[in-house]
Amino acid sequence: MMGFILIAAAVLSLLSGGQSAPVTNCDDLTQIIEIQGREQLLGKWTSLAESTNVSGSGLLSTLHVGSSWVKHTAANESNTIDVFEAINIFGRCYTSRSTKTLKNNTLSVEQPMAASEVLLKTGCPDCLVISSKYTSGQSLQFLSRRNKVTAAEMEEFTKQVKCLNLPSPVIFDSDKGFCPEESTKNTTDVNTATDEDYFKLAGDILGSEDVVKGVLESIFSSLADLIEDD
Repeated sequence: MMGFILIAAAVLSLLSGGQSAPVTNCDDLTQIIEIQGREQLLGKWTSLAESTNVSGSGLLSTLHVGSSWVKHTAANESNTIDVFEAINIFGRCYTSRSTKTLKNNTLSVEQPMAASEVLLKTGCPDCLVISSKYTSGQSLQFLSRRNKVTAAEMEEFTKQVKCLNLPSPVIFDSDKGFCPEESTKNTTDVNTATDEDYFKLAGDILGSEDVVKGVLESIFSSLADLIEDD
């Protein structure tokens, strides 16, 4: 999902955080681990949760993403990874392509926003916790080979988010189904995308009747919860 959050942030930057209390043992929870090689990262991963304070990131959080997955494949260059992401927003699939370069235990991303990524220690045996830093903020992603993880594994990630003083994570709902691997229609290549492409994608997402309906339902549901709390 991070690629789409960055696209949203890029759109908002053309047009123009909540904080959490720290938790104990943060030195251990935010320990950077060594990337053994790109083979460690290859294959298909399910996006389980994500937190970011990047400007404009609230847009996709509001859309209540149902599910998201990412596939890493080896590029021709020995230290480069091709990234394909698929995200389900109110039953509609959106996809993007990008690349990452591995050097000195750090993954570098150039588009749509320059970023450096490292892996953090996790007790989950088949998971990746990716910490990304941008000029406008940072994010933390939780990926797994499985579609669901245990409550303890998710709790550990939530603690890592708190240690980094990031907003509460968005938890993806795998029960709503995933975009098929062949869902490549209207894929956005962030390596070559122009400002016009970003606006078109944002317009497509926000102009969808299903998305608008879903957003309105989410707003009304939130208002109803507030009224009940009062």
